[in-house]
Amino acid sequence: MTIDAANPIERQKKQPIRRDAALEVTRLMPRPLLATLTVLLCALVLIPIVYIFLASLNTDVGVASGEFWPSSFSLDSYTKIWDSVGLAKAIGNSLIVSGATAVVSAIMAIGTAYVLVRFEFRGRLTVLRGLLGLQSIPGTLMLLPVFVLFSSAGTYLGVTVIGTLWGLFIAYLTFALPFSTWVMVTYLRGLPRELEEAARIDGASNLGILFRIIIPLSWPGIIVSAIFAFLLGWNDVLFASVFTRPDTHTAAVALQVFASAVEGGAIPVYSQMMAASLVCAVPVVVLYFMFQKYLVGGLTAGSVK
Repeated sequence: MTIDAANPIERQKKQPIRRDAALEVTRLMPRPLLATLTVLLCALVLIPIVYIFLASLNTDVGVASGEFWPSSFSLDSYTKIWDSVGLAKAIGNSLIVSGATAVVSAIMAIGTAYVLVRFEFRGRLTVLRGLLGLQSIPGTLMLLPVFVLFSSAGTYLGVTVIGTLWGLFIAYLTFALPFSTWVMVTYLRGLPRELEEAARIDGASNLGILFRIIIPLSWPGIIVSAIFAFLLGWNDVLFASVFTRPDTHTAAVALQVFASAVEGGAIPVYSQMMAASLVCAVPVVVLYFMFQKYLVGGLTAGSVK
C-alpha cells in the first residue's frame, strides 16, 4: 500500500502543490513582470479615456492650455453638442446604416458559408481564396472606382446613389460581406457533421438543416460577424465623408466636423469634441457588453483548414 493511498489527507495536501507547480511551468513570464506589463497595458488604454472624459468637463480654453485636471467642471459641452453639428441625426444615420449592414451581411454570410463548407462544387476553393484576397484590398484603393460606379448609376439609370444612406449601405456591404462570410466559414467548419447526417436520415432538407440546426448552433459566429460589420460602418470616415451630404452625415463625419469647428472665431470646440466622442462610443460599448459571451465563443471556435 502506498503512502498516498494510506493517507488521503497527505494526498489532498500534495494535489494543490502539483497544480501550482504545473502553472509555474506553463507560465510564459515571471509573475512580477506579468503584473508590470498588465499595469502598463491598462494605463495605455485608460489614461487617454480618462483625459477625454476630463476634457469633456473642461472649457475649451482650459483644454487648449493643456490642463489635464479641469479648473472648473461643467456639463455644458454635453448640452451643446446636439445643436452644434446635428449630432443626434448623425448618430441616427450611423445606427441605420451600420445596423442594416450588420444584419444583412450576417444573413447573407451564414447562407454563403453553409454552401461553401458543406457542398463540393467547381470553383469552391477559388471563392474561398477570393474572400481572403478581398479582405487585403485597402478601402482607399476602392474609393474612386466605387464613386465612379455610383455616379454612373445616377447618370445612366436615373437613380440617385451619391448622398443617400442606402448607397453608403451598399458600399459598406461590399467590404463587410467577405469578412463576415469568412468568419462563418471558419465557425461552421468546427460544427459536427453528425447532427446534419442525423437530420437527413429523418428527412430534413438542406433549408431545414440550415434553419433548424446550423443557425441555432452558430449564434456566436453570427454575432461576431454582425458586430464586426457594424463596427466597419460605425468607424468609417473615408466613405462616409465622400458618399454623404450634410443631412446624411454619420457620427464619424460629425466628429470630423467638430474637429474643424471653432467657437468665438478663435478656439476650436475641444470640450464639445471630447464629449461627442464619448457619446459616440456609448453604442459600441453597450453592444460589446450585451454580446460579450457570444464574442468570446465566436472568436475562439472554428478552424482555418
